Amino acid sequence: MAKILDILDCNGQKVGDYSFPDTVIELEKGEQAVHDAVVAFLAGERAGTASTKTRGEVRGGGAKPFRQKGMGRARAGSNRSPVWVGGGTTFGPRPRSFAKKINKKVVVLALKRALSERIVEGDLVIVDQFAIADHKTKSAVAVLNNLKVNDGTVLLAMPEVEESVLCATGNIANLVLRKASGVNVYELLRFGKLVFTKDALDAFIGRLA
Repeated sequence: MAKILDILDCNGQKVGDYSFPDTVIELEKGEQAVHDAVVAFLAGERAGTASTKTRGEVRGGGAKPFRQKGMGRARAGSNRSPVWVGGGTTFGPRPRSFAKKINKKVVVLALKRALSERIVEGDLVIVDQFAIADHKTKSAVAVLNNLKVNDGTVLLAMPEVEESVLCATGNIANLVLRKASGVNVYELLRFGKLVFTKDALDAFIGRLA
């Protein structure tokens, strides 16, 4: 059965209905897909720049520290050996990518499950358009207040990022502006409220086909 939500204007008044296709609503499966998608996203965000030097990269160590025999000490060929203070590191971290690959079908399933849960929880708000004519932050805050979403973190999704909206929302600490084509599973779950324009939601659902 399709889920129907109200479409609001910038004053918070209902101007229409939005009906979700049955193929988009998924509440029976996909928990593992959501977990895998979030893990993959967070792994991909890691810089992977941690690095240590091996004994071949540490400065110095060209000469044998002392003669081989007669010293009463263990033989040593370099003072850059990993067993010496200031020596190289054995099996230390090296620059690498932490990215994980996920099948496209798994990502689509995860998006469906995450979106469906937010719909059921009542955290998805649909507006006909998010128009800010004067580029002012107070105008954007007024719209968020009208939509009753300004009491926590907000994800605002639009089909294209408009300059007026970008300027008006840039100083709102608890709001993140995204193109509908870039919204991912992690963001669907992270924010307290999801605000989609109608066109943005159409574009996002198009990704779930």
